[in-house]
Amino acid sequence: METIRGRLSLDLDLTDFYTRLANYNRISLDLGTGDGKFALCHAEAFPSHFVIGVDSCRENLHEYSRAKLPNLLYVIASAQSLPHELSGLVSHVTINFPWGSLLGSLLAGDSRFMHGLASVLSPGASLDIRLNGGALTEQGWSLIDGAECICENLEAAGWRVDNPAVMDSHALRNFPSTWAKRLAFGRDPRALHLTGNLE
Repeated sequence: METIRGRLSLDLDLTDFYTRLANYNRISLDLGTGDGKFALCHAEAFPSHFVIGVDSCRENLHEYSRAKLPNLLYVIASAQSLPHELSGLVSHVTINFPWGSLLGSLLAGDSRFMHGLASVLSPGASLDIRLNGGALTEQGWSLIDGAECICENLEAAGWRVDNPAVMDSHALRNFPSTWAKRLAFGRDPRALHLTGNLE
C-alpha cells in the first residue's frame, strides 16, 4: 500500500500497517481527502481514532502529510480501487465536497465503487457526505436532485440515509477543510450534509 509523507512515498506492508492500527477503537477513512487538512484536523481532535486520508493526487498532499501524528496516515489510491489492506477495517467514512470521478461514481451508483467501498467497511459503519452545489452543477445536476440521486444509490447499496441537512456559509466557514472555506467565500456557497449507516 503506497503511503506519503511530505514528498516521500513509502510502501507500507500489512504487518507494519496492522502494528500502526493497534490500540485504536475506531478507524476513519476520509475518501478523496484532497490536501488532507480535514483528515489532519480529525486526527488531532480524536486521538483515539485512527484516520486514513485517501486520494489519487499525491501533489496535493505534500503539505499536510508532513504531520507526524501516530493516528494519521495518507494513502495514495483511487476511490474506485481501494487498497485490499483496508478490507473490513473502516468504521466511519467521510467524503467531503467530492468532484470529478468520485462525484461521478456517487451519482452513477457505480458498482465497482460501491462494492469496493463496502469491502473496506466493518459492520454497522457510518457515513458522512458533504455535497456542494457548484460541483453538482458541473455534472449537470441541481444540488437537491443530485443529493436525492446519491441517496437513492446509497440506499440501493445497503445504506440507511438520513434526510440531507443544509450547510450554510457559517457552517462552511467553520468546517475544517480548505475547500469548505473556499466555498463559504465563493460565488456558490450551497452545500448539503448527508449521513448514513450501513444496514
